[in-house]
Amino acid sequence: YDGKCVFCRIARREEPGTALLPCEDEDLACFRDIKPGAPHHYLVVPVKHMGNCKTLKAEHIPLVKRMMEVGKAVLQKNNFSDLNDVRMGFHWPPFCSIAHLHLHVLAPASQLGFLSRIYYRINSYWFIT
Repeated sequence: YDGKCVFCRIARREEPGTALLPCEDEDLACFRDIKPGAPHHYLVVPVKHMGNCKTLKAEHIPLVKRMMEVGKAVLQKNNFSDLNDVRMGFHWPPFCSIAHLHLHVLAPASQLGFLSRIYYRINSYWFIT
């Protein structure tokens, strides 16, 4: 736990302005992005502090898969069912604003605005899926 990390504080319900969304995985937390790039834009984070996506290794594959499953489940709970129109990924350093691993879940991807299409472009220099 890093008390200076806003995502650590959100995951532990220490930030009253940010509501956590129901999450089936007790090791993960999910909440709405404060600057949504799509009608549905959620962040899925590990409750335990973890560095950005550059720190991921092969042993973290199950964690990333669980993060994606939580993202899909949250979309479905919020009445979004077209899982073929979803974009998920991580901003690659130095383009991530918070140094706590967080998966962006955006839907419908077909409704991303001009800037969001650039900012969340699939497998770009700054955003990896």
